[in-house]
Amino acid sequence: MKKLIVIAAVTLFSAFSLFAQDYKQVADGVEYAELLRGTEKEPVRMNLLRLDLTKVRIDVVHALDAAIGLEKPSSMAVRHGAIAAVNAGFFKMTGLYNGDATGLLQVDGKVLSETFGNRAALAVSNKPDRTEAFIDRFTDTRELIIAGSKAKLTVDGLNSQRGDNQLIVYTPEFTRTTLTNTQGAEIVVRNGVVREIRDGQGSSRIPDDGFVISAHGTARERVLREIKKGGKVDLKIVVKPVDSTGAAQRTFEDMIGGVPTLIRKGKIEVSWKEEKTSKAFVETKHPRTAVAILKDGKLLLVTIDGRQPTHSVGIGLDELAALLLELGAVDAMNLDGGGSTSMFLDGKVVNKPSDKEGERSVSDAILVIPRKRR
Repeated sequence: MKKLIVIAAVTLFSAFSLFAQDYKQVADGVEYAELLRGTEKEPVRMNLLRLDLTKVRIDVVHALDAAIGLEKPSSMAVRHGAIAAVNAGFFKMTGLYNGDATGLLQVDGKVLSETFGNRAALAVSNKPDRTEAFIDRFTDTRELIIAGSKAKLTVDGLNSQRGDNQLIVYTPEFTRTTLTNTQGAEIVVRNGVVREIRDGQGSSRIPDDGFVISAHGTARERVLREIKKGGKVDLKIVVKPVDSTGAAQRTFEDMIGGVPTLIRKGKIEVSWKEEKTSKAFVETKHPRTAVAILKDGKLLLVTIDGRQPTHSVGIGLDELAALLLELGAVDAMNLDGGGSTSMFLDGKVVNKPSDKEGERSVSDAILVIPRKRR
């Protein structure tokens, strides 16, 4: 049945073709195209950015340059001097931790949010003369290494809301304080040394030169037993691909998670089961944002409008995978979509977001920045 769905998707979209002249150069290394597909009753409108990674660089940024909070992609783009931007990863939308990434997020070499469900991620390494990009499924390990002890404490999460019996580490990128309640213990670490142990006080200030260990319940008991004031503690985070690929031995500057993989090594592979999402999420026609690496090494950013019957109905992920394969993708993944889907280019939002208010404030964005400015 899955094979028949994919074949049907290929048939639907192969009725149209995208030739080189459909792209218009809007800046050095940046080409833009608009496509209308589907049927008269169910139109599908999309916006494409094709990027030469020898002429532009790719940066992942979080809203407000922190680990929580929300901001429009257009605002992030303007602040960072970007030519273009699309929304990126999935995130929480309520409470004090509004804007907390719900998957892998690494900015400027610092991991701000852990992986989830071995899901797909875009990994970027900006070299002086080019940007290298990889799409793979990633996992990570998070540990506190305590000097003089054989104990290694597993970290449940980074810069996120502390749950029952959890150990969370807050880094300076989070915000000024941990925003926690008094039902736990917190250890303030500066330059690798435990400076303060605060039990039952909550919301510790996060030092610029360290981090805060926050633990509740059984995790609190372990932390207070193993960590002493004046002792040395190191936070070790290792992010690596689930399978050994070309990305395995590389160091990345930025990483952003999505779900699921759409294309792998030139073949359609919508791995929603492996990445712990739902069949309904895959099959329902939604607005979508996606990223792909093309055969010629260029990067493709795609937004597809949806939930607007007379404008664009959206697309399922099998259809999206077929479209990206047609456009020359060898690796591709789905990013956050729905009301978050937006593309900013040359000073304006060029797609039509589905929210009544227009462009939505989101957690993070992928920015396209002229190489000559850096």
